[in-house]
Amino acid sequence: MSTHYNGPDFIEKDPVSIPHKFTRLQDIEIIGFWVAMLAWGQRVTIINNAHRLIDLMDGAPHDFILNHEEKDRARFADFKHRTFQYTDTLYFLEFFQWYYRQHTSLETAFSRHLSPESETVEPALRGFHELFFSLEHAPQRTRKHIATPARNSTCKRLNMFLRWMVRRDESGVDFGLWREIHPRQLLMPLDVHVDRVARKYGLIDRKQTDWRTVLELTEKLRAFDPEDPVKYDFALFGLGVLRMDEIKKGSR
Repeated sequence: MSTHYNGPDFIEKDPVSIPHKFTRLQDIEIIGFWVAMLAWGQRVTIINNAHRLIDLMDGAPHDFILNHEEKDRARFADFKHRTFQYTDTLYFLEFFQWYYRQHTSLETAFSRHLSPESETVEPALRGFHELFFSLEHAPQRTRKHIATPARNSTCKRLNMFLRWMVRRDESGVDFGLWREIHPRQLLMPLDVHVDRVARKYGLIDRKQTDWRTVLELTEKLRAFDPEDPVKYDFALFGLGVLRMDEIKKGSR
C-alpha cells in the first residue's frame, strides 16, 4: 500500500504533481507552498486552479515574484479557490517578493527557528507563521490560510509541504531538496483519511483531532522508524482512500 501511493503513479492526480513540473528550487518552493495552502476540496479543482496560477505567473513563479511590479498583480483579481480570495493572493505575492529579494530559499524561513535539539518542526511552524504575517498591513483574513500550532491547528497543509520538501527516498514523490531540516523532525499531515485509519489501528487515543493529536500519532510512528516517521503517511492515506472507494462502490 505504501509503495503504491509513494510512487510515480500517485503524482499525476495529486497536487504534488504541480511542483513536479519545475526543476528550479525556488519555483518548486513557491508553487509547492502555494498549492499546499490551497489543498482542500476536490483534487481536480486544486490542480486546475494551480495550473491557472502558474499561467498568471507567466509559467515562471520565481522570476515573476522577483520582477513583477505592483500593477501586474491586477491580473490575479479573478483568481479564487474556495475561501482563498484576491486579498489573500495579493498578500502572498507581497510576502514572496519581499522574502525572495532577501533570501535564496524558503527553507530558511522555517529552519531559522529550529535548533539541532528541536525534536519536531513545531518551532519552525510557529516561527514561520510570525514571519509570514510580519509585513505591515498583513490582512487578518489571510491568517486562516496559514495554520500554526499556537492555535492548536493540525497544520495539515504546512506539514504536507514540509514533507514534500524535506523527505528523501527513491520513490519520486517527495523532493528532499531541503537539508537544514531532518526527516525525523517532520510531523504527520493529519487529514480525514489518515485520522480515520490511525484511530482504527490504535495509533491515536486522543478524542479530539488537533495539534496534540498530530504529536501523538507521529510519536507512535517513530516506534517503527525514528528517522523517517512521516513515510507512513502514504500507507495510512492509501488505506483511507481505499476504504472510501469501497464505501462508494457499496452504495451503488
